Formats: sequence, C-alpha cells, structure tokens
Amino acid sequence: MTSFFDAALNGLDPVTFVFALAIGLLAGFVKGAVGFAMPMILISGLGSILPAELALAALILPTLVTNGMQALRQGTGAALASARRFWLFLLICGVFLLGSAQLVRVLSTEALFMLIGVPIVGFAVLQLAGWRLRLTVTQRRPAELIMGAMAGFVGGLSGVWGPPTVAYLTAIDTPKQEQIRVQGVVYGVGSVLLLLAHLRTGVLTAQTLPLSVLMLAPALGGMVIGQMLQDRLDQEKFRKITLLVLAIAGLNLIRRSLMS
Repeated sequence: MTSFFDAALNGLDPVTFVFALAIGLLAGFVKGAVGFAMPMILISGLGSILPAELALAALILPTLVTNGMQALRQGTGAALASARRFWLFLLICGVFLLGSAQLVRVLSTEALFMLIGVPIVGFAVLQLAGWRLRLTVTQRRPAELIMGAMAGFVGGLSGVWGPPTVAYLTAIDTPKQEQIRVQGVVYGVGSVLLLLAHLRTGVLTAQTLPLSVLMLAPALGGMVIGQMLQDRLDQEKFRKITLLVLAIAGLNLIRRSLMS
C-alpha cells in the first residue's frame, strides 16, 4: 500500500497532492449538479500544479467512472434508449476523439481552444439574456454532425468535450433528466475511447495510473453531493445554471488559449 501511494504521489509534495484532491472534489460536485465540466475543472486545476500529461492522465479514471454512474442512474434501458437517439453524435464524436488523441504530443491546442471557447461563451450569454436558439428537425442533423465533431476533436486533445455537447443539447431543449443521462452516455463512450487512446499514446502508464485511481474518491464524493442539488432544481433553474457553467467553461478555454 505504501508503494502504491508513493507511486500515486509521482514525486508530488503533500500540499500539492491535497490540493489535487480538493480540485477533484469540486469537479465531482459540479458534475453531479449539472452533468458536465469535470474534465474542464480537472485539467484546468490540475494543469496549474502538475505537468500537463500527468494532469491529463489523472482525470481519465474519475471521468470514466462518474460518467458511467451518470449514464446509468435511471437504469440500463434508459441509457440504451438515449444512445440510440443520439447514435450519430456518439459516432462522430468517437471518430474525431480517436483521431485527435494521436495529435496530443504534436499539435498546439491554443487556437483550437479559442475557436471553441468564443462561440460557446457567445451562445451561453445570448441564451441567458433571453435569446433562444431553436433548431428545426432538418437543422438538427447537420448541427449534430458539427457539434459532435467539435466535441470529439477537442476532447481527444485535452480531455474536455463537454461544452459543444451541452450547447447542442440545450439548443434542442432536452429535458433535464434526459440531458443529464445523454451527457453521461456521450461522455461515457468518450471516456472509454480516451482511456484506450492514451494507453496508446503513453499518457496513461503504470507511473501515472495510481494518481488517477486516487482521484476517484474525491470525484465520486463530490458527485454524490452535487446530485443532491441537481434533484432539487426545476427545468428552468437547471437550464440557467447549466448555461452559466457553460459560459465559465468557454471563458476557461479562452483563458487557456491566451495564457499558453
């Protein structure tokens, strides 16, 4: 057990390690409340105190496990129904995630973060101001293709694929419970692909895996607390909080682009 903790610390001092656990708790709480933003919080917070590849490795298992819990909260049948409804988004997201993950060591993400962050912030602010994007039935298929591709591409590079997904689900007025479940399904599939992709790239190794395992405890604890809040929110409050978190997520992407 001692050797496992030594491996998990990966050369970190105790203060940095405790700070990492606190970031995991916060990320779990936000995910439990609105169904997304865990990778964004983890990669932003951990990336400020850990090497970039170690931060990316640390978020892989917490993201995978919490997405599975979220997708299956209403049962396997409901999760499968959501997967069938959004099969195209899942397929496109997965293809682009696997492709872009191979570029993680060679492609700069600054411009990509800016290109994703600016429209996401604009969308969220306009929605909060009262403007509502309405997609017709004929518009939904191309929007699903575009947003799925965006989510997968940025997800493979950074582990963050939530904002484009949430923007699309919000634009088609997905009910709260189904939106949370669909996000869990989409992110869950993406998490499995992310794990497989980074086993291949060498980001997730025997040296980085122990920290990812230890990050599970605070992430799961925070998620349970966040779900208690989520259950108390009606559809409109949930929508507004989701848009607020989405705006913060977009601003964070812009910040990362400018600060890199």
